[in-house]
Amino acid sequence: MASPVAGVVPLAVASRVLLLALSLLSRLLFRPYDTSATLHPPCLLPSPSPNSTAVAAAAADDDPAPSVSSLAVWDGVHFLRAAECGYEYEQSFAFLPLLPASLNLLARSVLAPLVPVLGYRAVLVVSGYVLNNVAFVAAAAYFYRLSVLILKSPSAAYRASVLFCFNPASVFYSSLYSESLYALFSLGGVFYVFTGANTIAMIMLALSGSARSNGALNAGYFCFQALLHAYDAAFQKKRPMLAVQVLVAGLLRSVFIFIPFFAFQAYGYLNICLLGNMEELRPWCKSKVPLLYGFIQSHYWGVGFLRYFQVKQLPNFLLASPVLSLAVYSIVHYTKMLRQLFESNSIHELIVATVEGRSIKAYKSSDVDTVLRSGVSTNVTNKAQGNAVVKRRKSVATETDSNDQIIEVNKDVCPILVLPFILHLAFMTFTAFFVMHVQVSTRFLSASPPIYWAASHILVSPSSSKRWGNIICAYFIAYILLGSLLFSNFYPFT
Repeated sequence: MASPVAGVVPLAVASRVLLLALSLLSRLLFRPYDTSATLHPPCLLPSPSPNSTAVAAAAADDDPAPSVSSLAVWDGVHFLRAAECGYEYEQSFAFLPLLPASLNLLARSVLAPLVPVLGYRAVLVVSGYVLNNVAFVAAAAYFYRLSVLILKSPSAAYRASVLFCFNPASVFYSSLYSESLYALFSLGGVFYVFTGANTIAMIMLALSGSARSNGALNAGYFCFQALLHAYDAAFQKKRPMLAVQVLVAGLLRSVFIFIPFFAFQAYGYLNICLLGNMEELRPWCKSKVPLLYGFIQSHYWGVGFLRYFQVKQLPNFLLASPVLSLAVYSIVHYTKMLRQLFESNSIHELIVATVEGRSIKAYKSSDVDTVLRSGVSTNVTNKAQGNAVVKRRKSVATETDSNDQIIEVNKDVCPILVLPFILHLAFMTFTAFFVMHVQVSTRFLSASPPIYWAASHILVSPSSSKRWGNIICAYFIAYILLGSLLFSNFYPFT
């Protein structure tokens, strides 16, 4: 597998420098719509004092660097408050703890020398910008490695990675939001799922669930992996007990991914329902399943099925329409390809080949001519058989025998490993359109690889009109510019 360092990492770094420059320029040229981010009311809850005396003194002062603190906008204000003061209000539990905890860790360790100069609150903001931009670069590297692993085409993976580096939600990955941490642990965790490093995958995917609530959905990748291996054990290896073991292991790994999210819900229940000072219990505390996160989303933000379908929200549906259209195209495109794959191959052979690593070794990139690559069985040991393989390759044959497996690569074939990504994207797209505030779709779907895989396919596919490729590029560029201008100045964006 080609190293992503040579191309993708410098590109990701360049994209972050560009986003930060655009955001800072917009702050210099335009006055923020809402300046309340500079307000700094005292914490309601006793917070642990920073380590050193100097740090403690600086933390107790009024904000000495309000211009830095004001860089926290929109949800960033809530994440900053949680990092500085803990979870003071019921609605603050909507902001999961990974980002606030990480900000505290950086501000009290690596960046602690800056606290006497800037103040603790400003250092928390700086920590967020440093952390999220570094995390995005790492996420881009994992995106490339995962794309190569699934698409089996470094060129297609690179094109998709370029789009990811300059995605329409880019401004959120370079600000005080949890998108970068979620993308890092989500993409990295899924990569390790499909490379067999299950322990690392479990830890990373669990962390993704403590960054964003939808991170818990990543448990589905372990379920998919378990089903493939259980089928192989039961029907290919004829070992039913091994299949049971595989299913149990997959279930336990999936449950582990949910633990951070539900642990945080338990923490909220303890602080609000059991230790709170309210005269009357909150309604969600009395529920059979007291899920704080769902109550907050419904009660404070009006999230619910079809609740956003109002005439006054039409501009927000329009704002989200590009990413939703691209998501639907991705789902339809890969569903058609998977259907063709299942029609031309038996499911048994596909599953066994995938589990045993004998699947198609290379896939036709949409920007090159049809190429025949071979997945030669390890039983090929003599020169005659090797020469036969070469002849078949030259004649673009698709013959197979007991010792040789030659598979023609064409644009209508995709690996079965694409399936869980499409199911994941389909569920998230449905949720974004029918349940959530639809304008959030731009960033909610921004870490989903199939969107960029499909978009990169459109850019180079001979069957696609050049106009659609230009529209995609214009959409990405426009949202980067709009995001840098509007979001950074506290104007509504997504």
